[in-house]
Amino acid sequence: MLATRNLGTEGLAVSDLGLGCMGMSFAYGPGERDDNESIKTIHRALELGCTFFDTAEAYGPYTNEELLARALQGKRDQAVIATKFGFTFSADGVVNGTDSRPEHVREAVEGSLRRLNTDRIDLLYQHRLDPNVPIEETVGAMGELVREGKVLFLGLSEVGEDTIRRAHAAHPISALQSEYSLWERNLEPVIIPLLRELGIGIVPFAPLGRGFLTGAVKRAEEYPEGDYRRGDPRYQGANFDANMRAAAIVREVASRHHATPGQIALAWLLHKGPDIVPIPGTKHVRYLEENLGASKVHLSADDMATLDGSLTPDKISGPRYNERQAAMINR
Repeated sequence: MLATRNLGTEGLAVSDLGLGCMGMSFAYGPGERDDNESIKTIHRALELGCTFFDTAEAYGPYTNEELLARALQGKRDQAVIATKFGFTFSADGVVNGTDSRPEHVREAVEGSLRRLNTDRIDLLYQHRLDPNVPIEETVGAMGELVREGKVLFLGLSEVGEDTIRRAHAAHPISALQSEYSLWERNLEPVIIPLLRELGIGIVPFAPLGRGFLTGAVKRAEEYPEGDYRRGDPRYQGANFDANMRAAAIVREVASRHHATPGQIALAWLLHKGPDIVPIPGTKHVRYLEENLGASKVHLSADDMATLDGSLTPDKISGPRYNERQAAMINR
């Protein structure tokens, strides 16, 4: 069974590894989706002590929350559900903007509660900063929902130092969700020290380096149309070759530990501090079981130093987002 970690100082307790549910409904090739297998994966997660499930209205949109609700029918009280709001969508379900006005916050949360078939959201994130709405207004509206009992704890995603400070002053923030992994270290210089100063937990998404750290990836052009990875700069051309070479050190450490590369990547995050709760995503039971096995991997100080020194930002080729996606990041 997994251990428990606290996110923030307001009382949010979760398993030390969570389950990212996005890929069950969104971003990766539709041919790979299987709702029955996804539901089995969620059930197996609960059996293994994984209590923390991450979704968002944008995943689908909407269908991922509905899938999680079906999986948790009769099991809701065993789970901590995190979801996110903040985007607007075109008629065909494509993200076409942001909206974090207070009235939209309430509308979005009511929709998520309905789709999740629950009376409360355990952790509510603003998915991306809305440049047109002061963060104090957005967090103020989120805080009203906490006082009403519809939301228990608040989070932010992919925001910078000033936004974090202002938001936390308006209402306690329990978690920041951002990309963080062995090969994406952008949080380390400023954001992680700030989060620890304020007592805010860290929820890394893409903790397996979007698959690269497992070694089980293909070039961008080998993925089908509609798969996120076709447009990921790090999967393309010479970037792909350079990144596979960089990730070789993870495979070497894994061999010494009789573990998988993915388990080493997750164990590295767990060893970075008790306030870090990675949410590796999968839609298959076998990969879930592998990922959760990372909690049993002990890395020595030498292992950590080797990994820290071998996957520095200068060794990773290509930006983590394309220009459109990068424009939504508040750092």
